[in-house]
Formats: sequence, structure tokens, C-alpha cells
Amino acid sequence: MLGRKERDQLELYMCGSLRDLVPDDHVLVKVDRVLDLSWLHEEVAELYAAGFGRPGIDPEVAVRLMLAGFLLGIVHDRRLMREAQVNIAIRWFIGFGLHEALPDHSSLTRIRQRWGAERFRTIFERTVKVCVAAKVAKGEVVHVDASLIRADVSWESLAVRHIDAVTDANEAAESERKSRKTGKYKKVCVTDPDASMATNGRNRRLEPAYKQHAVVDDACGVILDVEVTTGEINEGQVILSRLDAVAAMTGTIIKTATADAGYAYAKVFAGMEQRAIEAVIPAKAEPIRSPVPMRRFRYDAKHDTLKCPRGKMLKAGRAVKHGRFFTSRAADCRHCDLARLCLSNGRVNKAVVLGDDYPALLRARRRRERWSDEDRALYQRHRWRSEGYHGEAKTWHGLSRAIRRGLINMKIQAYLTAAAVNLKRLASAFLSILLFVYSQEATSSARHPFRQRKVFGIGLSVASA
Repeated sequence: MLGRKERDQLELYMCGSLRDLVPDDHVLVKVDRVLDLSWLHEEVAELYAAGFGRPGIDPEVAVRLMLAGFLLGIVHDRRLMREAQVNIAIRWFIGFGLHEALPDHSSLTRIRQRWGAERFRTIFERTVKVCVAAKVAKGEVVHVDASLIRADVSWESLAVRHIDAVTDANEAAESERKSRKTGKYKKVCVTDPDASMATNGRNRRLEPAYKQHAVVDDACGVILDVEVTTGEINEGQVILSRLDAVAAMTGTIIKTATADAGYAYAKVFAGMEQRAIEAVIPAKAEPIRSPVPMRRFRYDAKHDTLKCPRGKMLKAGRAVKHGRFFTSRAADCRHCDLARLCLSNGRVNKAVVLGDDYPALLRARRRRERWSDEDRALYQRHRWRSEGYHGEAKTWHGLSRAIRRGLINMKIQAYLTAAAVNLKRLASAFLSILLFVYSQEATSSARHPFRQRKVFGIGLSVASA
């Protein structure tokens, strides 16, 4: 017999919890098992006036709303609140019943402005510490990488930075004005000045962007550190400070760090040597800009001298930025058979600039030639650990583009995205261990699915079997 279902439903009567309507394998259910925000009220209490004004939104509700948005890829406040209006899983996750009115989307904006980026970084750091305590992350082997995030601006908002009228009137500055290499004609964004023009490839155009620097643990892909800068900041400028931050947070000495060739600078290798960190970074070969390349000169670190291909000594001279000049004697070069190839036009002696940490770079190049199979395998893991996180965050969690303007808002977005990913990692590990624990217990334990367990040694509450 052909059935028929009446669709009219004027009233809804329901006995039980909204949890009964949400599948056990839903991402919000998994994350709720490991999410503990009981400390948050005390953390933000100083930002609110006690006993004055209207009661604000529960801080835990606000953070759960934001995390739900990033976990589900709904990163814009208006769309998130529209979805929460009809999404039972989100309502259950934040503790709102079907009859309760949800906060206005503008409340989330005011909370971000009031709390600032540091409070959200604290939330992210809490997820890291829980993952370390749960032994989901170790912090001994880490992968470092950076990725550009397109700013939330249009091409029409870009303008060209010109010289001041006073400088234009100055005759001495006229030649400099004509030079396009001075940076005074660089495009800037008038709607988001914090975003800077950057690109991730020579064959790609410059775009207004921010840059996210992330440190990922090798064990389960937990994000140990995240920092956001303007797009102009070079990766090598921040890697050492981020490694120090990871070591301080995890309380573990970093043994090995991997990165791509964009980090292959002498100061990076020297900094890792000082910290006793083994650097698995492919050192770039020296570019050949002369018929007599620099690699044919032999540097003696003990005596701080440099020898040319014919064995003549070059002595250290004046210092320059990030290095020093080494010069030869004119008499040594006058009768040298390589002088025609080695010396520049008009010069009678050889002058080269050696970086401050040049010996560390030489050691890194020699080590690169002797990479073991384990080193190659570790560098391969770098691609799907570190670069994989950036791809995951951009594809599933809305990090492909900034959702608000300003460096502070971009940092908040990056912190919440990393916190959401860490909670996913922790929930996955929690579920695996939980299933193992239940499989080892007696049949009687299966009749009590709602019990308190110390699965990770950190009292986590099991919300469901």
C-alpha cells in the first residue's frame, strides 16, 4: 500500500535531550568529549564589570560557537548564526534548547574586540598542553612551514604609494623618485593597511596577504605553534623564535626540525646548531654568478681567513650587514692566471662578502649530501604533516582567505583554526583509546557507558560510548 506522510507540524513535543538527535560520529560530538572550558570564566572575568550592566553572553557559549563554526567550515558570523538557528548539533554543542533565542552575530564581534588576540592564543595554547599531557604530541620532532593567506580586500582597494609633495619638489630626490626599486611605488591596501603585497611563486602575481607560520608535531600532526605576520616577513626571520616558543610550551627539548628550502639560510642553520637541533633542511646550492664561484674559495674558521683557488690569502676587512668583506692583495692577483675571470672590470684585487654564519651553511651543505634514508623519509613526512595542515585548514576550516581585516583579527582566526584542528586530533586519539579500553573490560562495564574515566591521565569526561 502506498504510504502518505502529513507534513504539517504546528507544535513540537519532545522528551529527552538534543544529544539523542545528533549522531555519535558527528565532529561536534567527538570534540565535546575532550573540550573543557571551565577555566575560561576566570580568565576573562577582569574584562567585565561585576554587578553592572546587562548579563553578557556566557564566555564558554561564545567560544563554543566560534569553534563550531571553524570545525564545520562556517567562518562568517552571520552565516554561522543562521546555521545555528536550524542546526540541532550546534544548538546542543553550545547548550541552547530549541526554544531559546540565540545571541546576535554582532555579539561575537564585540567579544573578539574586548578579549583581544592574546586571550584566543591562550585558548589555542591550552589545546597544545592538553595534547602534550595526553601524549598525542611529543614536541621532539617538528615540521615548520609558512603559508600565505589572502587578505579580505578587493583589487580596487589597492593604491600606489607615492612620494610626499616635499620630496617631489626636492631636486636631489628626483633621481631616486624615478627608480622603481626604492619601494616608494609599492602598492598598498587602503582598506587593510596591515596586509602587504606578497606571492608564493615567481610566476604568480602579488596579492595583498598575511603569512601564517606554523610548527606541527611529527607524531599525530598536532599544531604546536602558530604566528601570523604580514606577507612581507621572510620565513627565516621567525623560525628560531617559534622553535623557542614550542620548547617553552611543551617543556621538551626539540631534537629534529624539518623545513623546506625557503628556510635554508646560514643564520637558521647556526641558530639550530646553538640549540642542538638537527636541521633536516635542504641547503640550497650556491648560485654561480662568476666563472670562479665562491665554493672554490676555502674558508678557515679557526684562523678566520679565506683562500682563493690558487692558495692566496684573503684577509677580513670592514663589516657589512650580516657579513664581512674579505680582500686579497693586488700583488697576489696581478700575475694570477685566473685574474681575467676572477676580477671584475676595473679592479686590481678580489673582494668577496662572507656571511656571519658561513661555516654553519657549509656544514649544512655537506650534511645534505649525506642524508640517510631516515632523513629523506622525515623530509617526505614534512610535506603531508606541515604542508598538509595548511591545506586542511584552507580547504575545510576557511583559512584560505581572511574573514576580517586587520592583523589582530587575522591572528584570532589563525588561533581558533589551529585550536579546532588540535581538538580534532585529540578527539580522534581519545576515541581510539576509548574503544581499546572498552574492548578490554568485562561485559558488565558495557552496561555503564556514562562514567568518568582517566583515559589520558587528565580527568576527561566520557559523554557517550
